[in-house]
Amino acid sequence: MPARPSASRRTVLRGAAVVPVAGLGLAACSAPGGASAAATPTAPVDLGAESEVAKGGAKLFREHNVVVSRDTSGALKAYSTICTHAGCPINKLQGTTLICPCHGSQFDATTGKVVQQPATEPLAELPVKAAGGRIIAGPDA
Repeated sequence: MPARPSASRRTVLRGAAVVPVAGLGLAACSAPGGASAAATPTAPVDLGAESEVAKGGAKLFREHNVVVSRDTSGALKAYSTICTHAGCPINKLQGTTLICPCHGSQFDATTGKVVQQPATEPLAELPVKAAGGRIIAGPDA
């Protein structure tokens, strides 16, 4: 069996130069600060007064990773604000458009649908209800 040729110094140096660059690419698709995004509610959460979400509008509840919208008939909808592209928590709402800080994906806060890529999957819908003048979101809401 013939001996395998050893790698040249040039090949080794090229490989060493590529590794950090590949690591940067992976880091760019993770949540800010390198931490994974906090999960959306796993139990019912009181988000605040029902009056905080106007008809035809939406409100972002960053601390719970939830957005709640109200249609013109008054019905509430809630969605997770964990971006479906790279798992980053979405922290910006302009009108009814959610904007992810990591790669610029945009979502419609009233439907959860993607309005600008790179995300291709809609946001996860969450159960939501109004009870006693308060907005409750999460499982069993």
